[in-house]
Amino acid sequence: RSFPVHSSYTTDTKSREENKKTIESLYSLSVDIKKIRRLKEWVLLQDVAYVKEIAGTLQEMGADKTTVANILERCPEAILRTPAAINSQKALWQLVCQNEKQLIKLIEQFPESFFTTEYHENQKGNILFFQELGLKNNIITRFLTSAPSIFYNPVEKNKNVIKTLQRNYLSLGGSDANMKIWILKLLSQNPFILLNTSTAIPKNLEFLQKNDFTDHEVLQLLSKLKGFIFQLTPTTMQQSMLFSKSVFKCSDQELKQLVLKCPALLYYSVPVLEERLEGLLKEGISVAQIRETPMVLELTTQIIQYRIKKLSALGYDIKSGTLESLNGTKKDFEVNYGKIQSKKERPIFNPVAPINIED
Repeated sequence: RSFPVHSSYTTDTKSREENKKTIESLYSLSVDIKKIRRLKEWVLLQDVAYVKEIAGTLQEMGADKTTVANILERCPEAILRTPAAINSQKALWQLVCQNEKQLIKLIEQFPESFFTTEYHENQKGNILFFQELGLKNNIITRFLTSAPSIFYNPVEKNKNVIKTLQRNYLSLGGSDANMKIWILKLLSQNPFILLNTSTAIPKNLEFLQKNDFTDHEVLQLLSKLKGFIFQLTPTTMQQSMLFSKSVFKCSDQELKQLVLKCPALLYYSVPVLEERLEGLLKEGISVAQIRETPMVLELTTQIIQYRIKKLSALGYDIKSGTLESLNGTKKDFEVNYGKIQSKKERPIFNPVAPINIED
């Protein structure tokens, strides 16, 4: 994510000179100035910078000299933030961090997320809202670092999306008792659903119902898709389903079962599905095999090629067998691979059986 450039900062590098005081302060902290010049020289041209103050705040939190230099090299914009803004941000993140040691570790890993201070009030409102919702602090810190944009929304917008999800969950037959767990799980899996408009959610659910998915099946898809369904549109889903129907030469009912088995057929765009299908066919795998195990389309062509190569080295012929051995996460595959390997290496005789003297 590109760091937002504040409107009061200029990026016109031709008519400005570097701020000597800023340069000297950064040198004293062993910061690689060349790196900053190469990536974000405009930071060095600003009239006002708070190098010593920001470094001091980081050191107070337990950052050593190397860590401070690393943070400022990766996110030089930090020196343009006022000490007051950084102290407010520090207090905010401490609402969900166990201690300053954890906080400084997060800042070192994700400096841009921490030093984006323009949306302070929205960030605060959303942190408190997520806590009220029941999200654990470790999940909220993960959101702050890996999905910071969801905190820039006004808290009311995020509340509206959650209310829409709750309303639709109940209308599909979900129970009040399970709703909170479902919402929290959905958010944990895909916080970016909060970037969708609350009107997009019912439209997508309506599309599935019009395509004869029962309420129970729609709920099933919502869980399997980890919320990605809300980032789709009826048009893209229609295109993907028509493509799959054409490839697998199946009826509407058969297509529905394939989608329930492999929601990727709904989620991935036609070009992605085409590319993955082509990659599988090039490896000598038939369309019939793919139809039997459509989940292989969830994997990239590179992953498929790597797994086939590993299995082939064991003498396993993927063309004549099932594709189940290719499926799953990296961990799933390694377990399957280990089983095939041990089966191949297992001796065909019992090494502890008594030897027949006549033999």
